[in-house]
Amino acid sequence: MAADLNALCIPDLYHALCREEPGRTLVRRLLTLAYDEDVPEGDVTSEAGVPPDARARGVIACRRTPGVLCGVDALRDAADLLTPGCRVAPLARDGDAVEPGQPVVRLEGPARRVLALERLALNLISRLSGVSTRTRAYVQALPRATQARIFDTRKTTPGLRRLEKYAVRCGGGFLHRLNLSDALLIKDNHIAPVPRGSLGAWTRDLARRARAAHGDRLRFIEVEVDSPDGLRQVLTHAAGEIDIVLLDNMDPGSLARCVALRDRLAPRVLLEASGGVTLDSIGTIARTGVDRISTGDLTHHAVSLDFGLDFDG
Repeated sequence: MAADLNALCIPDLYHALCREEPGRTLVRRLLTLAYDEDVPEGDVTSEAGVPPDARARGVIACRRTPGVLCGVDALRDAADLLTPGCRVAPLARDGDAVEPGQPVVRLEGPARRVLALERLALNLISRLSGVSTRTRAYVQALPRATQARIFDTRKTTPGLRRLEKYAVRCGGGFLHRLNLSDALLIKDNHIAPVPRGSLGAWTRDLARRARAAHGDRLRFIEVEVDSPDGLRQVLTHAAGEIDIVLLDNMDPGSLARCVALRDRLAPRVLLEASGGVTLDSIGTIARTGVDRISTGDLTHHAVSLDFGLDFDG
């Protein structure tokens, strides 16, 4: 079985996602692209107005709104890769709560290089902290008496997948699959051609073929259903082959019926609610007894947290 990314602490998770292959190559490509689109042929303002031997020293600080910090480790990698000689000294850690006015990073080095790195640094930390802050709001909205956990989706900003998923973990959420290669998720468009009443047997056979073909590479096997009847078919025929059932766009009453059905037929299968999840509905969904709640809202509606860089002196 593939490694459980959700069992790793935050520093180890960043290393696994962004400093080991294939993530290392993907993140370095992303950082290089972001830098190149901002500094394609040099910084003409700094070249005209800043002496080549000048040095700069300053801090990146949270501005107006409190939140959850994310992006410090990514900034350190960006500086090492793109602006040699620039030193990034963390004053807070990814996953920390931050308040307005709080410094989170000290930057120092050749002034021209610090200025060239400034916008990339602020964009990274602002965006990723927005995702971790949004996630923390969802986690805090879960009723204490429930067992449900918040999971992300693949509805991420193109190119930012690994960093945004890392930000979800910094906010207290959990990672769904990273991509189409690391887990089997049988969704509605896969199921569309399946004859009515055959879903359970079809799912069982597909899961067996996938395990035979991909073995330990699969993090989990999951199937989507849109009704308690679909869940009944899957649990009757494929409970021993699947790990999770995704309950898509069901109302709270249907979710509760699915939980009761699962408890009776296949207690080890996890149930995941998804579709139309909001901060207002998360409590009601969690109280139905589902194990997991996944939502693209963690990334879709995250508002960047405001950070700024101020030089000393």
